[in-house]
Amino acid sequence: QVQLVESGGGLVQPGGSLRLSCAASGNSFSIYAMGWYRRPPGKQRELVATITTGGNTNYAGSVKGRFTISRDDNKMTMYLQMNSLKPEDTAVYSCNAMTPYGTSWGQGTQVTVSS
Repeated sequence: QVQLVESGGGLVQPGGSLRLSCAASGNSFSIYAMGWYRRPPGKQRELVATITTGGNTNYAGSVKGRFTISRDDNKMTMYLQMNSLKPEDTAVYSCNAMTPYGTSWGQGTQVTVSS
């Protein structure tokens, strides 16, 4: 079992930046891919970005060029650097981790982009 804890959310003005963190613990050695997802108000959860142990990344079209996903395996932490934030980026952001035994999810962190 893998436990995930997100941090770094908050209120930011349009055009601003935030960096989210997702700290993994437990059987984190079994993780082969991790990802960030978000749920905007009144909408379904959507993919933001994923990253594999090999460092391959994938981004939703709406965030490509503005967001960067990365991971530090020494710290067992994944990051999401979000730049040029827009009001439509407002959502609860959650991280997940995929292992051969299943997928674990964090509790989520709120990101609000507003002036």
